[in-house]
Amino acid sequence: MAKQILVTGGTGYIGSHTVVELQEKGFDVVIVDNLSNSKIEVLDNIEKITGIRPAFEKFDLSERELTDAFFQKYPNIDAIIHFAAFKAVGESVQKPLEYYRNNMGSLMNLLECMNKYKVPHMVFSSSCTVYGQPDVLPVTEETPRKEAESPYGNTKAICEDIMRDYCASNESVNCIALRYFNPIGAHPSALIGELPVGVPNNLVPFITQTAAGLREELSIFGDDYDTEDGTAIRDYINVVDLAKAHVVAIDRMLSGKSKANYEYFNVGTGSGYSVMQLVKAFIEVNKVELNYKIVDRRAGDIEKIWADTTYGNNELGWKAEKTLEETLASAWAWEKNVRGLK
Repeated sequence: MAKQILVTGGTGYIGSHTVVELQEKGFDVVIVDNLSNSKIEVLDNIEKITGIRPAFEKFDLSERELTDAFFQKYPNIDAIIHFAAFKAVGESVQKPLEYYRNNMGSLMNLLECMNKYKVPHMVFSSSCTVYGQPDVLPVTEETPRKEAESPYGNTKAICEDIMRDYCASNESVNCIALRYFNPIGAHPSALIGELPVGVPNNLVPFITQTAAGLREELSIFGDDYDTEDGTAIRDYINVVDLAKAHVVAIDRMLSGKSKANYEYFNVGTGSGYSVMQLVKAFIEVNKVELNYKIVDRRAGDIEKIWADTTYGNNELGWKAEKTLEETLASAWAWEKNVRGLK
């Protein structure tokens, strides 16, 4: 009988790609999503890609009674991948209480239900934001966490601490936190990709929407950073590579390969690119024009960060494979498909 995996936030950007990878590996998937930043039509496209329509329940995981009722309805969950969270750095600065209430409350409700309903495993969607602005680059898993630059980043650090402490108190629960860098791109089918509700908060969907004519111009936040071209540097990872890392993490726990009942890994490419390098690569790869302007720095942004992936590559047996060029091509193919462009 196939192992059943709960994917919270499974109609979202990273969640939907992970559902596809799980189903293609033979897992039975149940999605919980409140559709606050995604669309129900994503289920249709997951089905087109895999031939399987995942089970779906719409509710908010920060509602404890609804979360409990879900586990009563689905008593055979073998593991959880927890994506569901608010995730915009800038918005979190404006609405900190909403971020703390949602991101931490949903995790604690899930952990309580894991204990109550004997669900042993969770993979948690964490972030490189827990490192703040590191003193030394690239960052390893041993790099000290710093005070977060935003409430969003702080919720990820606090959620990691909650899991660590809970695992220390309960040996029957296993958690892996994947600290990802900057996911971009789309599925090669162009059937699923990043489609934020409203104005995008992430760079690549703003680039693709500007190229498609939905946005007048792209704003680049700051050109006075201490980098070669003055724009911020990030480690951009293809979303399909990232999705596969979640499947590997689930396999690690289900097969008993974890070295402790709480582990964490960097998930990136090991290379840093500046915002301007990314913009120019998008223009070159896709042969498009793109209006952009330099504006002031954005609150909560850090200057530069990229990963040392050695430990994660060795322990998980996983490695990012897709190039920046094919990733940016996939993002544009997805945008064109969504907009009906040739």
